Amino acid sequence: MWTGKYVRSPLARSLFMNMISESEESGQETQEWYKCSPDLLGEVVRPLFVQSHLDQDTQAFLRHSIEKSGWMFTQFYHSFISTVLSPLVSRTSINGFLGRGSMFVFSADQLQQLLRVTPEWRGERLLDLGAGDGGVTEVMGAHFREVYATEVSPPMKWHLQRKKYRLLGIDEWQHTGFQYDLISCLNLLDRCDDPLDLLRGIHRSLVPSTGRLILAAVLPFQPWVEIGGKWQRPREHIKVKGKKWEEQVTNLSNEVFREVGFEVEAVTRLPYLCEGDMYKDYYVLDDAVFVLKPVEE
Repeated sequence: MWTGKYVRSPLARSLFMNMISESEESGQETQEWYKCSPDLLGEVVRPLFVQSHLDQDTQAFLRHSIEKSGWMFTQFYHSFISTVLSPLVSRTSINGFLGRGSMFVFSADQLQQLLRVTPEWRGERLLDLGAGDGGVTEVMGAHFREVYATEVSPPMKWHLQRKKYRLLGIDEWQHTGFQYDLISCLNLLDRCDDPLDLLRGIHRSLVPSTGRLILAAVLPFQPWVEIGGKWQRPREHIKVKGKKWEEQVTNLSNEVFREVGFEVEAVTRLPYLCEGDMYKDYYVLDDAVFVLKPVEE
């Protein structure tokens, strides 16, 4: 379940906004978002962990979410439309139609730290799978000459086209005749019917040796697929062992990713943030963000 901060009093809101804007040491809650116990990670994964922190871009997203959730007329309108449309279309499409629910996975600095690149580094091709409204695509796209994206939601496709990204069909991106320097699969693995087939397709579509996959997974791992506003279990089920965040990261690294030909190059713990609504200022889930390199058999 998403969890989030609920601040409605103007005084409390002001105090909280001041709190999140101070520094990375602000607030016990935000520090928990990045906390990892290295001793609980497997021996192979432990030296690959990258410690992340609350930074300025994350703070800016939180401030904007808190401000936007206070627009009560807008939030009442959004709530009404969501109630009417939810039996008919997916939540993603509703958010795209309303222009709300933007996501935040990592900042530019956090991305560069994970990929071990400088702000000036440029690659040839990026593919963002399930790109949503393109907000996170922008962070990655600044480093690439060509940016491709996939998305199934028609309203979200419109947002991506408006941002001039090259849209590919969900059955098209593997058959373009070229390969990608970076493919992103952000919080998609637990929301698709065939996650292992997806990973194998990504492996085939990366530039050999130098291509990388950046993958974010919500932990604990709970796979569901949304079809027409209804949720059901995927056809192919990945069973991730372990109860703690560190245990599931280790299991994904040592078993799931290796099974489909990937090795972990870096991993970090980040909050998966979403704009709030009339009930909460923002929503947050626990993410593990991996940089994976393909291993040739």
